[in-house]
Amino acid sequence: MMHFADSLTFSGRKVVAAWAALPFPALSGSSLLDTLSAHQQDLPWKLLSSWREQKVSCCFAQSVVLRGICQEKPASCPGQPRSPLHSCESPEQVLQQFFHTQFPGAFSTSHVLQQPCDTRPPFPQFFSPLLTRRGFLLDKAQGHSSGGVESIPVLAALQSSPVLHSLLSGLCRELRAPSVRRWSSFFTAGVEQDDFQEALEELKTLSQCYETGFGASEDEADSD
Repeated sequence: MMHFADSLTFSGRKVVAAWAALPFPALSGSSLLDTLSAHQQDLPWKLLSSWREQKVSCCFAQSVVLRGICQEKPASCPGQPRSPLHSCESPEQVLQQFFHTQFPGAFSTSHVLQQPCDTRPPFPQFFSPLLTRRGFLLDKAQGHSSGGVESIPVLAALQSSPVLHSLLSGLCRELRAPSVRRWSSFFTAGVEQDDFQEALEELKTLSQCYETGFGASEDEADSD
């Protein structure tokens, strides 16, 4: 995983964020193109970090894997303008074109696998009754319980993006809090105060590598 993350980082960056859509929000019987077209303004994934949720408007590099999506042809809607996605010949090309449109200029790799994620027991059965047994969305709840979901389509991604500036700078501010200095047990593992301060400076420098120059000023106010 460390080497994989290294392939997505450059210009002093060392960290990537994990994102996932579990399940991937596809309607039963819809195609990948139909699903992505419905999420042009709202990407169907969530940040897996415990940091506050943020909207992703740009990224530097990413690797995306989608598995278990149905291969049906896109639904035809009379009068609806064709997008660049309609000219793609394979699900891989559709996914790649979608991310090229959402994040122009970013280095992106995408892979589409037919096999879904197996969710039969002992997988936790926390699914909505709006899911079919194959994990696709329904317009209304079905008769069987949520425990009947046997598999789901999943999208997962590792992404180097400006979101990490807020996450890393926020972590740096929390570690600089006066309360940390009062925890004598914090340094019982043999970490020296000077080494700790040096690590904080390195963390702050790392967070600055994810700045884009827009909307980052509020995170500059981390004080000693």
